[in-house]
Amino acid sequence: MHTRAIMIQGTTSDAGKSTLVAALCRLLRREGVRVAPFKPQNMANNAAVTIDGGEIGRAQAVQAQAAGLAPHTDFNPVLLKPQSDRTAQVVIHGRVAAQLDARQYHDYKRRAREAVLESWARLTAQYDFIVVEGAGSPAEVNLRANDIANMGFAEAVDIPVALVADIDRGGVFAQLVGTLACLSPSEVARIRGFVINRFRGDVSLLTPGIEWLTERTGKPVFGVLPYLRNWSLDAEDSLQSAAVRCDAKLRVVAIAYPRIANHTDLDPWRLHPEVDFRWWAGGPWPGADLVILPGSKAVRADLAWLRAQQGEAHLLRHLRYGGKVIGICGGFQMLGESIADPEGVEGAAGHSEGLGLLAITTTLTRAKRLTQARGRMIHPAVVGATPVPVTGYEIHLGVSDGAALAAPLLTGDDGAGDGAVSADGQIVGTYWHGLFDAAPAFAAFARWAGAGSLTAIDAEARREAMIEQLADTVATHCDWRALVGC
Repeated sequence: MHTRAIMIQGTTSDAGKSTLVAALCRLLRREGVRVAPFKPQNMANNAAVTIDGGEIGRAQAVQAQAAGLAPHTDFNPVLLKPQSDRTAQVVIHGRVAAQLDARQYHDYKRRAREAVLESWARLTAQYDFIVVEGAGSPAEVNLRANDIANMGFAEAVDIPVALVADIDRGGVFAQLVGTLACLSPSEVARIRGFVINRFRGDVSLLTPGIEWLTERTGKPVFGVLPYLRNWSLDAEDSLQSAAVRCDAKLRVVAIAYPRIANHTDLDPWRLHPEVDFRWWAGGPWPGADLVILPGSKAVRADLAWLRAQQGEAHLLRHLRYGGKVIGICGGFQMLGESIADPEGVEGAAGHSEGLGLLAITTTLTRAKRLTQARGRMIHPAVVGATPVPVTGYEIHLGVSDGAALAAPLLTGDDGAGDGAVSADGQIVGTYWHGLFDAAPAFAAFARWAGAGSLTAIDAEARREAMIEQLADTVATHCDWRALVGC
């Protein structure tokens, strides 16, 4: 293999694998290297639509941006999208291939492995360097058989590994030594060294521990990365902390149902310095100017959960007092009159009454719509007299019909309308993800929600700045050239 590679594995989930891969992609790109990211198997309900019309994890889309590439399905050939605690939708090369439980997927891994190696072959034929991200931890000995996510993949294609650990969780040396103890001799030999992530304080106080670790394992610590405050990139799956601000110009509440999907749509609100943003997962209602129902991987189940938490009553009271509501994708479907799942594509077959706030009905189908989109927001209740250019993407099951679609929120460049706005202008629904990323569209929604004006922040420009800051941090605090073998 002429293409060089490094695989970043972690002692735990959320150790910092995704961000380190993004940083290394940017650093190698700065050196003029043709570099690409790769994650053999991902489990996440945050997805992005690719240039070849499929879907991959959002983290890999961000890593592609760091490498200066458009997202492609080969960067994440196997994507598992959980629909319940036991089942997941299996996406192979960007397309839904099956819906399986954990035991069934174990038997399906042969097909998944073939897909992973097919993508790997294509990438190594196109790029000089591949930065590979593992999944979870290689120490999960119960998942070793037919592994395609961590050491099983590294051994199959014969590439070195660097292990990253999160010191902010505590027990970092136990994490690293314990992980090695769970690996085979050949896998331990494959590990080139370590990176310690999210350190706070005086790094010199860590020196005795690093010396002990190096002596005990024979492996170097390439760097100790600091805890980055006021920094955020698109999360792979876990909800990011809310941004509660008492002096905010706008209060936003987003519903955090159990199977929330593509919650990174909400990052422009969550990270805005003038927005008091809160996740609501039941309990006391915080009060808001704007309530957002995000996407869902199990719409009927999440709608039932919302009702069980008294969320429907809270929404109706919010609207009675003049508040605004946005439903995105699955959230849009919930706002309608009914949701039918005759084939059981998201769980048990059946029918659910919607919230009845928009005159639409939805039927879930096995065919998934995946497309990148561009158009204009046109509804005067939201944008006034002047249409606003927007970009986004669609990634959903289901077809919606009904009278509310006669008042679309936007039209695509292909002339097709999308979404709906209620007659009183209080409720907006759309299938488009990513609408809040562009500053003009975000500003229009903020005005509609009652903020007057908020500081213009372009989410895409902010994401690029975060990648640059991340790369600079790794370059300063890590011997990244030794890590990648340059």
